[in-house]
Amino acid sequence: MDLVDRWIALAGPQTRHIGTDLDARYGEPHRRYHTREHLTAVLDLVDELADHAADPDAVRLAAWFHDAVYEPERADNEERSARLAARMLADTDLAPGDVERVVRLVGLTATHAPGEDDRDGQVLCDADLAILGADPDRYAAYAAAVREEYAFVPEQFYRAGRAEILNGLLALPSLFHTPPAHERYEERARRNIQTELMLLNA
Repeated sequence: MDLVDRWIALAGPQTRHIGTDLDARYGEPHRRYHTREHLTAVLDLVDELADHAADPDAVRLAAWFHDAVYEPERADNEERSARLAARMLADTDLAPGDVERVVRLVGLTATHAPGEDDRDGQVLCDADLAILGADPDRYAAYAAAVREEYAFVPEQFYRAGRAEILNGLLALPSLFHTPPAHERYEERARRNIQTELMLLNA
């Protein structure tokens, strides 16, 4: 099933134009990590963690929109992605309360800090950050792809900025919130991040 078909299975054939638009966004040429492959991986893990979610379809819709706007030169991509979700989903038969739920989840990916009782937010954030707990080779490919997306940033400034982000992640009491993701990814994610920090500081 290609991505547009997957969208239609979730949101209905009358929303094909939205799925086509989103598919094209994840295929933009400046993307190296935040691509269709990343979207597919997030959707797949949301499906795996769906039993933990209160509203799995809201999480799936949020996953579709979470990186829909991605311009590395800007710091407000999550906010703009949330606004895009609000605008596009308002043109569907989704209830206003459901739209608001999706928009809130998209915005949450700016911090990846869901509340203890936010089961939907936990699933989305865990799925989005799962790459941190990948095997070392895949993690290294991810880190290299992110660097390519920020190729316009001089090396010295990139290293400092990336280290700040990684140290912020390490400072979190837990990177993953659902029991399956925590068990599968937490320990390896922290090792991967520490390894990247060591390389950045070398």
